[in-house]
Amino acid sequence: MPPASLETVRAEALFVSDVQYSDALTADVVRNAVMGSVRRYGARGCSDMVAAEFDEHPDHAAPRMLWAVSALRSIYPVSSTPPHRPPPAPLAA
Repeated sequence: MPPASLETVRAEALFVSDVQYSDALTADVVRNAVMGSVRRYGARGCSDMVAAEFDEHPDHAAPRMLWAVSALRSIYPVSSTPPHRPPPAPLAA
């Protein structure tokens, strides 16, 4: 899974978790919340719940998603360099 997609799944999972803005966020709290949400709802279920929340309460959903992404990036830093890929094999003559 590409890093951006993995970050999206994690953000949606944290978004739908029971963790609140006021909770003390540690790496363990965030990781456990993400894993718990994915186990409970699945990646697709988390995504569906986020979409429903943005549809019903966009004024609350947008700040929560920004919070979730920020919390995740403090735990799982985003690399600014693309992953190393070996050069393609030469074509046979």
